Amino acid sequence: MTIPFGWNLITAGYIEQSIQGLVVSTLGLLFMGKLLEPIWGSKEFLKFIFVINFLTSVCVFITAMALYGVTRQENYLYMPLSGFHGVLAGFLVGIKQMVPDQELPRLKIKAKWLPSLMLLFSIAISFFTPESATYLSTLIFGTYMGWIYLRYLQRKPESKHRGDPNEDFAFSTFFPEFLRPMIDLIASKFHRNLCGKSEAFIDTLAYSLGSAPLPGSDPIEASRRREKGARALEERLAAESLIAAGKKSEELQINGTNNV
Repeated sequence: MTIPFGWNLITAGYIEQSIQGLVVSTLGLLFMGKLLEPIWGSKEFLKFIFVINFLTSVCVFITAMALYGVTRQENYLYMPLSGFHGVLAGFLVGIKQMVPDQELPRLKIKAKWLPSLMLLFSIAISFFTPESATYLSTLIFGTYMGWIYLRYLQRKPESKHRGDPNEDFAFSTFFPEFLRPMIDLIASKFHRNLCGKSEAFIDTLAYSLGSAPLPGSDPIEASRRREKGARALEERLAAESLIAAGKKSEELQINGTNNV
């Protein structure tokens, strides 16, 4: 139905097929949005949602058509694919970029591993649930498109520069340490093919400027952005802790009154 009705590529991401999916998407949008929207700004936040949703839908559609072409199984043509979880996966990549070394309370997991653990958990579940095809491809492409956008396309208003060239946000950082040399070898070839001309121009421009760091490539700027994200997350967690402490205090007072 997407071939005659191309707008499905835009609208499918905003339609959930179950109440559980709607609840998870709503909570994920509220929680992660409170962290990312103050840092990115409302306009960039909405732009991220629209772009990642559209690119993810395009990739999922092409994958479904390719699988049908290879297997000739018609379920790839008629399986309903929709949901906001591709954008949520992109949000996790944004959190990885902003506060990579921030540990989540109780879980003791650094934020930089959230996208990788989410994909690993989803792939593991896919071996036991036949319905995994309705969400697994969306999560994978949502994560990858989120990284592509933040790595190469997102415009930084303060520097008029696109993307995040920091090595701590390279594609290999999604994988364990022992796999990174191999991933870097493969990823570097794609990077040179896709961005080689652009980097050659940037190197020439940097040389003409006396080897001064270009806007957006300065590690100080990347560190400042991460500190801002870390403060936002800490304030969020601190506020939740105060609310929880207040509720506990009220419960103790009520219990004390009842005992009296």
